Amino acid sequence: MTRYLELYSVFFINRLKVFLEYRVSFLIGATSTLVLQGAGLFAIWTVMRQVPSIVGWSFDQILLLYGILTLSRSLEHMFADNLWTVGRYIRNGDFDRFLVRPVDPLFHLLADRFNHDGIGNFLVGLGVVIRSSFALGIDWNAQKMLCLVLAVLGGGLVFIALNLITCVSAFWIMDNAPVTLAVHEWHEFAKYPLSMYGKSIQNILTWVIPYGLVSYYPALFLLGRDSSLLAFAALPVGLVLLILGYGAWRAGLRRYTGTGS
Repeated sequence: MTRYLELYSVFFINRLKVFLEYRVSFLIGATSTLVLQGAGLFAIWTVMRQVPSIVGWSFDQILLLYGILTLSRSLEHMFADNLWTVGRYIRNGDFDRFLVRPVDPLFHLLADRFNHDGIGNFLVGLGVVIRSSFALGIDWNAQKMLCLVLAVLGGGLVFIALNLITCVSAFWIMDNAPVTLAVHEWHEFAKYPLSMYGKSIQNILTWVIPYGLVSYYPALFLLGRDSSLLAFAALPVGLVLLILGYGAWRAGLRRYTGTGS
């Protein structure tokens, strides 16, 4: 473990050197995420101006959902964005370089790229959570702080694990991006309260593609609406999904035979 932490720090420092070399690119990337998040928040504000309450949820309460989900996704964006490019590595034959070095190929893939765009997402998510919690008068006791921390960390694992589970399809099909995107985009539903959807969608977002565990159930707890243990389930569920994802990754590696080029 210590060796891998030291290796990751080396990769991270090298990535920072790249950012310092291309500072304009760094600023454009960080700013672009702020603009995109601003557009998403503007869309919610526009909807809520016409419909002040959605199934009993106010604008500030929905902002809390949005903020928690954005914080969680920012972790995946920063530390595991390279999962989206697995298919490209395999098609180009570049994946072989991860297999000839004395480190775990998945670790090498993840450490190979720190995506600074995720910093903008993190700052937006943090700002939104702080703003909405003040507006809602949330009393931040130790239990609620623990709930938020577990939701964000566990949510990050859920995003990473689901992307890992779907990206390994690149070992069997030509282009895995549509598969990964089809699952990833379900997180858009979790920006709103699950109670506005039908039972089938609620069950999917809780038990199959569990983005609801990242935002909806923790938000219910923070708002004092529900004390269900589901509010604390994101972390254990994320760990289980990550184990499943790593198993799928190992199966994909056994399947991999190179490009033949």
